[in-house]
Amino acid sequence: MMKTENVIFEVYDNFQKQTYRNRCYIYGANGKQLLNIPIQKVSGKQLTKDIKLDYSSNWQAEHYKSLLSAYNSSPFFEFYIDEIKEVFNKKETFLVDLNMKTWTIITKILDCKINHSFSERYEVEVENDYRNLVNAKSEKESFSKYTQVFDNKHGFINNLSILDLIFMEGPASEIYLKNKI
Repeated sequence: MMKTENVIFEVYDNFQKQTYRNRCYIYGANGKQLLNIPIQKVSGKQLTKDIKLDYSSNWQAEHYKSLLSAYNSSPFFEFYIDEIKEVFNKKETFLVDLNMKTWTIITKILDCKINHSFSERYEVEVENDYRNLVNAKSEKESFSKYTQVFDNKHGFINNLSILDLIFMEGPASEIYLKNKI
């Protein structure tokens, strides 16, 4: 079992568009594919904890179909898809609730024991500050290659959703991540 120190999720910052809070990338047949979760539009600034999901389109069904199309032939897809399907079965009200549901499923699959909490206020300077990692525009992290479904077509694609690793590496995902930390 992989263990780490406490993680504090920042929820008192102003929500910023184009971050990994409501998007991820998967490896589709045509290369890198965006899965974006629509949020309700508001005027002015809004705290991350207050962001509501927008269900005016059936994005849950679309995202699920995209995962099926992208990973149905991956080695561990059938092993994990039933757990992951839970994300698409219920309509959460707030983005943070959907993200925590996803976090719980992923940490369970990876057999990770990670204590977590939510920020109680926004602090400018914090120790071990990783808040900048939510910025989808700055892909600073480079990961070791592993086999991907369509890598014979497009090569290795970095910085994809953790689902790419899980569907491809299965239980070995934990070892891969331990070597990265």
